[in-house]
Amino acid sequence: MSELNGKIELLIVDDDPLIADALGFFLGREYAVSTASTRAEAVGLLRGGRHSPALALIDLGLPPTPHRPDEGFALIADILAHAPGTRIVVLSGQSDELNARHARALGATEFVAKPADPEFLRQLIRRVLSFRDTSTENEDGLIGASAPLQKLRAQLRQFANSPFPVLIEGESGSGKELAAAALHKLSDRAQRPYLALNCAAISPNLVEATLFGHAKGAFTGASGQRAGYFEDASDGTLFLDEIGELPLELQPKLLRVLENGEFQRIGETTARRSSARIVAATNRDLKKEVREGRFRADLYHRLSVFTVTIPPLRDLGEDRLLLLEHFRALYATQVDLPQFRLGQEATRRLLAYPFPGNVRELRNIAIRLTTKFAGQEVRLEDLEAELDPGGEAGSGAAITAPTLANRAELVAMALNDIQSRRDFNLDATLRLWEEAYIEAAQQLAHNNMSQAARLLGVNRTTLYNRIETLAREKRLPAH
Repeated sequence: MSELNGKIELLIVDDDPLIADALGFFLGREYAVSTASTRAEAVGLLRGGRHSPALALIDLGLPPTPHRPDEGFALIADILAHAPGTRIVVLSGQSDELNARHARALGATEFVAKPADPEFLRQLIRRVLSFRDTSTENEDGLIGASAPLQKLRAQLRQFANSPFPVLIEGESGSGKELAAAALHKLSDRAQRPYLALNCAAISPNLVEATLFGHAKGAFTGASGQRAGYFEDASDGTLFLDEIGELPLELQPKLLRVLENGEFQRIGETTARRSSARIVAATNRDLKKEVREGRFRADLYHRLSVFTVTIPPLRDLGEDRLLLLEHFRALYATQVDLPQFRLGQEATRRLLAYPFPGNVRELRNIAIRLTTKFAGQEVRLEDLEAELDPGGEAGSGAAITAPTLANRAELVAMALNDIQSRRDFNLDATLRLWEEAYIEAAQQLAHNNMSQAARLLGVNRTTLYNRIETLAREKRLPAH
């Protein structure tokens, strides 16, 4: 658990300075508190490398849309991308039940409506932090017996002792970091260093120094020499999470290390060598990133000598019951409470729910049920309150193209439209359809842009670009 000056780190994100200052003062007696008033400011703190909070207390209504939850929802995803181990408690006036359930599906552990008693918050924070994630203490960190998981387990064992890179692909929250740790534990490097670096969690201008190190005076603030991750990993394993976030201009230097093991500290001319085994992970479609010029093709091919795909939780069948049993026993033991029991109807609902937040969402559900229903049976209505009602729509199935059966209807509709309008304009009509599909996807995904992009079958950057283009034409507001 991250500490600063002997205190556990806490991040408060709220655009109301009175609330942020009051909570910061009250909680500052026990925690090392940092505050931010916007999503961008919070991400800046995380990317600066100075902060890795154990818990973030965030508002949903943040600028530039303080009366809507969009920025808060996006911030939940940002925090978990930059600091996956951070627990998130939402403290918000955007407190209707749908917002609460969607925030939890995105990865928030708890949701508290404003106004909230500070002492209640302090006790809640203590309780949330008392639940520790010890899943990596298992031999391979994987729990389940389904065919997709057995295939994954076999691949990890097969690739573990190879010196070549492994690329791990999978949705957010599916457990890519567990697979990376398993590759190290199952290899003959298990007793050597294992270092993990989240490429999304570092400011772009610090990535090179972090990876390769620097000499004294190499840049402003470099008061001494420092080794980088490649040097510290030595002959162990270096896990580069969110590799798709690596700046394009830095990718040739990473490629050089992968090809011949050579690198240089910033400010030095001496070549150094690394024999670390590289494991990379991403939730992006890197092939599409290559096609669109945001990721080097040669680096992609070098990283993906072996490729492992982590199956989403919705594809693991009854493994989700085994995972729930694991989390239930783990967290009940940690906080010394009797375990909850799942009723038959609740069990059937759990097996039917697609878990858009994957294993992370299931873990947080187990934490909340342990707290609310210790020693009790969880009924269908109890479980339903913990699930995202939009989860089925946002579970990863894309909006599909029209089938041949209804294509004739579309052609007939187009014929009628063209014939009935003298001023028909193809560009304007296509823009209207594009607007409609984008708005529909955003509604289905509760304005989670990653899920909306998945529904539309494009990546998130492409979706943002299209929205900005439409905004310039004064048809859609920019987000």
